[in-house]
Formats: sequence, structure tokens, C-alpha cells
Amino acid sequence: METYRVRARNTAPDSENRIHDDRTAALYGFRAGLVPGVTVYGYLTVPVVDRFGADWLARGGMRVRFLQPVYEGDEVVVTVSGNDVAASKDGTVCASGEIFWSEDAPPDLALYPEQPLPAVRPPASIESLAPGRVLGTLYAALPAPDEEALLTLSNHLLMQNVQLKPWLHAASEIRHFSLARDGDRLSVRGRVAERFERKGHKFVVLDIVVAAGDRLVQHVRHTAIYELRPRATA
Repeated sequence: METYRVRARNTAPDSENRIHDDRTAALYGFRAGLVPGVTVYGYLTVPVVDRFGADWLARGGMRVRFLQPVYEGDEVVVTVSGNDVAASKDGTVCASGEIFWSEDAPPDLALYPEQPLPAVRPPASIESLAPGRVLGTLYAALPAPDEEALLTLSNHLLMQNVQLKPWLHAASEIRHFSLARDGDRLSVRGRVAERFERKGHKFVVLDIVVAAGDRLVQHVRHTAIYELRPRATA
């Protein structure tokens, strides 16, 4: 069993998503601003890449769920056992992942048309996040792509298409098809796959591809709570 220890950092305290801000997070019952899910995912990938190397980055994948909040300064212990990876703090699993090797055919990029981003972002709603809606395309050039940075692009695609209140990254299924290279101009394209409500939270699932020209880099099924249930008050 491989083990990796890291002291968590809130890498987004000034993000537009105010769930990473201490005062805003407290309004939703959290003790501080949340460490972003993509940052926790980055912690999960460290021992995975150590074990499997670039081969996993080129054709592997991970199904990851974020189960408990992680805060600035928490000691996070990541363990890999077989195809399972978990991030824990104080013995409690905060994020769990399943490592896999993709055997499915890659999605056809032609099914993910490039569209302009909205000139004015509509508020996130059942209308603006209707299943089947094609999202505006995000373009990015990452000087040194890594797994956290690549998955962050899926968050940014959501944020650049709708205006959001404080929201949470809940889960992702990431499939790799090629390595992102230094200086690649990446296009991030997608559509709304699902929208549902559970325990008072409103969820959206995005179907996203990241491409460098006509080369597929990553396919992501990205789940977010776009509207948190109101906190009960006395």
C-alpha cells in the first residue's frame, strides 16, 4: 500500500465560488472555507502517478467522489490499495477514487461543437442548465499542465456559462486519452447531461471533453451541486 501525506491548502480563497471563503462557508455550516475538490483530486493523483507513471496519464482514468470537507491546514493521508485510492483526515475518508484503464472507444469530438461563451451569463437554474444544452467553449493554454489544472478547466467551463451562488464539486469521472503538452491550446467543450435534486441540494452533471486541436486529451463526467439547500435556522 502506497501512502502520501500532505498538509492541505485552500488554493482558492479569492475564487468567484465563495464556498472557499471562510465567512461565506460558515453560513452553510462549514467551519472554514473549503479546500477545492480539484486540489484534493490533485493529492489523490500523486501516489497514482508514482505507481503507474505517464501511462495512466495517457490512457487511464479515475472515478472520484468528494465525501467530507477538507480545510486549510488539515493533514491529508492518501493511500492506494489495488485500484482504490482514498484521502483521509483524522481517520475519516474525505475523498475516494477508483483507478481504471479505459477500454471504451473515445468520444467523437464532432459531437461536441465549439460554441461562443454567453455574452451575459444567465443565473444557474433549471432553464439555463437544462439537459442537452450545449455549453459555450472555454479556451486555455496551460504552461505546465497537471491533473489538478486539467480538471479545474471543467469547473471553469461551468462557471463561465452560468452565474453561480456558492457551489460544490461533488464527483468526477475522468478518462485520459493523451497527454496535455506544455503550450497546448486547449478547448473545453461540453453539454449538460443531467440535472436532479437530492436531499434539498440541486445537482448538475456535465459531459465535457478537453482537446488540443483535433486530439482528445480528456473526457470528464463532472458533477456539481450548483445550489446548496438552505441551512436550517433556529
